[in-house]
Amino acid sequence: MGKLIWHEYSRYVSITASVYTVWAGYFGLLYRKFFWDFVNGIRRNPGGIQPAKQDAFFINIMVKAPVIQTISIILGLVILALEYPAPFMKGTAVHRSLITRVMLLVFQVFFAILFYQGTNGAIWSLVAIFGYTRAIMIGEVMKDAKDNKSKRERA
Repeated sequence: MGKLIWHEYSRYVSITASVYTVWAGYFGLLYRKFFWDFVNGIRRNPGGIQPAKQDAFFINIMVKAPVIQTISIILGLVILALEYPAPFMKGTAVHRSLITRVMLLVFQVFFAILFYQGTNGAIWSLVAIFGYTRAIMIGEVMKDAKDNKSKRERA
């Protein structure tokens, strides 16, 4: 058996969660729903659960103007550019920083959990956060890009 490399495992989970969040944000633009409306909602027959008056702020930024979904899409694309990595990100200090990845995933969880379609992406982002946190705790580091090149490419 090999040894689990936590930051690689978390990278794959993060890529999957970010793709899911981008896709959920797209569907959140089409089918707008505030996920937490059941907490203070009023049950009506017919009509189902109607959001309470104190949820008006969230209804405005998710249903009337899809600000949260747009932020989730942009944040998911930034995380994908960092994780995959995009050519302009490869080998940079930001690309090697595990703490930066954790912070971006925390923001992704915060924004994705607010709208209905983003809840699964938020849950998987939490799994990636736990994996990156474990990698940081045991002292894993990402190698420099120059160490990953063959001898012919270095010269």
